[in-house]
Amino acid sequence: MFSDHDLTHRFEAESVGRALALVGERWTLLILRETFFGVQRYGEFARNLAIPRPTLSSRLRTLVDAGLLDRVKYASDPDRHEYRLTQAGRDLFPAIVALMRWGDTYLAGPEGPPILLRHNDCGQIDDDPHLACGHCGHEITVDNVTPEPGPGFRQAATS
Repeated sequence: MFSDHDLTHRFEAESVGRALALVGERWTLLILRETFFGVQRYGEFARNLAIPRPTLSSRLRTLVDAGLLDRVKYASDPDRHEYRLTQAGRDLFPAIVALMRWGDTYLAGPEGPPILLRHNDCGQIDDDPHLACGHCGHEITVDNVTPEPGPGFRQAATS
């Protein structure tokens, strides 16, 4: 176990840094947001995001190469493609929801959040989505978790 202030184990091949290296750029996160809300076609991404087309092409290629999106030919036009989330891409949804929740709390205007999430299972608007422990079901917060070395932990070399 590490002391409260000894968090050196976080910095050696840690997952947040690796994930941010892949998806931490603004346009990449916005493309992923669009895919979570049903956008699949290049023209829709370009229109919805007002993103420069070379940037969009580059980011889509990166997401496909990383296995977060699949590039699939249109049934009606085999010369064109759409982009569909893979399971790895779908698994990023909680991260996007967490960013959205934070933005709604601290950056939304006086009229409130621009997008609400309706939970299809119960039909209700979920205005407080949160992370929960897979074992006990209680909410996970910054105050009730402790970082510990995992199986991929590598002890830093001492000189």
